Amino acid sequence: MKIERIIIAGLSMLLLFCQTVNAQVDKSPKIGKKEKTQNIKADRLFIEGQKNLMLEDYEKAYFYFRKALEIKPNEGAINFKLAEILLKANRVDEALPYGLKAVAANPENKYYNLAMAEVYSKKNEPQKAADILENLMSNSEENQNYILDLASLYMGSGDFDKALEAFNRAEEYYGVAEQLTIQKQRIYLRKNDLSGAIREGQNLIEAHPGNSQYVLSLVEILFNNGRTDDALLVIQQSLANYPNQPDLQLAAYALYKEKSDLETAEALILKAFGNPDLEAQVKAQAFSDVLQEIKTEKREKLLDQLEALMLENNPNDAEIYTVLGDRKMMAGNKVSALESYKKSISINSANDQVLQGIITMMFETGKDFDKIEKYTSIAVEEFPARADFWFFDGTAKSAQKKSLEAEESLVKALEVNQSKNKQLETLVYGQLGDTFHSIGKKQEAYDAYEKVLKTNPEDEHVLNNYAYFLSLAKKDLEKAKTMSGKLILKFPENATYLDTHAWVLFQLKDYEGAKKYMEKALLIEETPSGVMLEHFGDILYHLGNRNEAIAYWKKAQGGDETSNQLNKKIQDKKYYE
Repeated sequence: MKIERIIIAGLSMLLLFCQTVNAQVDKSPKIGKKEKTQNIKADRLFIEGQKNLMLEDYEKAYFYFRKALEIKPNEGAINFKLAEILLKANRVDEALPYGLKAVAANPENKYYNLAMAEVYSKKNEPQKAADILENLMSNSEENQNYILDLASLYMGSGDFDKALEAFNRAEEYYGVAEQLTIQKQRIYLRKNDLSGAIREGQNLIEAHPGNSQYVLSLVEILFNNGRTDDALLVIQQSLANYPNQPDLQLAAYALYKEKSDLETAEALILKAFGNPDLEAQVKAQAFSDVLQEIKTEKREKLLDQLEALMLENNPNDAEIYTVLGDRKMMAGNKVSALESYKKSISINSANDQVLQGIITMMFETGKDFDKIEKYTSIAVEEFPARADFWFFDGTAKSAQKKSLEAEESLVKALEVNQSKNKQLETLVYGQLGDTFHSIGKKQEAYDAYEKVLKTNPEDEHVLNNYAYFLSLAKKDLEKAKTMSGKLILKFPENATYLDTHAWVLFQLKDYEGAKKYMEKALLIEETPSGVMLEHFGDILYHLGNRNEAIAYWKKAQGGDETSNQLNKKIQDKKYYE
């Protein structure tokens, strides 16, 4: 419960304290000089305490108030301030005796009583807190604003009858209001008094005519309690007086569907969708609900009509294009779905699910990495706390040979992930290994690959690339052979893996073995890459087939990833590293 707490600041507090002291002095017998000096000292200590309290230096404030209390142990203002500081620190049990002494010194002081109400509330003694508020309210008309606190206390104590009475008094004080009605309805429903809850809903509607949200609240109560016809009647009555309420038409559509009156239901949803005042988000959700139904010719016709109405009345809303993309995805039309999702993001880029869908689908095509990067850049800007978006961004940049930028994004993915998603971490290290190697950080690349293999010894991407890079460096060739060997046993028809294994064998000077696997790779690969053709030429050269080797080197010219030595090999008819 939230009790209003008043901090008496500055001169107002000091004046109040001085007035209290003066009143007590006037009514007390004359005091001696020593006692008067002590009282002045207490006043000064109190002022110092109040000054530090205003500066939020609670430790110093507490110190000065405690010193003042040693001189005037029964002074209400001092005890109140100590209780206040302790309540701020949530030291409720320690605040209790100070609060009691403050109230004892001045039982009519509102602020002292409110402090005690807060103490009891925090001690989970709501009835005692409620008694204090009841007393305050009975003593002054000005204190009626505490009625909601009182109602909350009764709710906390489980005294629903008194809570209901307090909410009724609050309604008299504030007027009919949504939050009051909701609280009263909850109480009635808890008491199994459906009629009372319905009556409150009707009162709210009458107090705020034309407010469709209040109508929908009552409709929900009626529907949830099996009174569908009554719910429809409430909607119809409201629409008769205020026809331009598309949210009520949509609610009526759902109710008529429940009653299996599909013709009336469809007419209502079409009318609602034709109204530009109905929020696009609501339309999108309703469209999605229809999309989840069993596919029939009738459903498709209705979706066509709804889609046309949405595009006509809400042409610039991202939610609309998102659900239209969903429909195309369900129909298996990925290309068209992707265009709808892109349109959605162009209107509102702050949708991580749509961005993820776009990026995933674009990666599936395995091309246009510059276009993919456009969306990964949006993703990391809008959602920097998503490690997977940083991974996607790094991968897109790596595919475009933007290695330094790729490294930055991939390292960021690891920072954001903080080892939470182990699968993602493995993917990042695999990609980071490739990136490190491309910028000459070979050992860092090997270290990254080792981290992947420690988690997943069968990772195909890492086994292949690690083995190939080791073969290029002529390092740990037996280890490379073991890794590439694993892959060709598991994937004997994969040309890339066969090429890697062949090149590892070549570096081990097993030229016959290298030829065997490279020949198979070339047979499988419809369009062999330049590097594969050059490799085969290198193997043939070492087997003594120089003319055939030169022929393959020539075939490799203009191909992908060939070596810088290719032209020299052809020109000199000789192998170069």
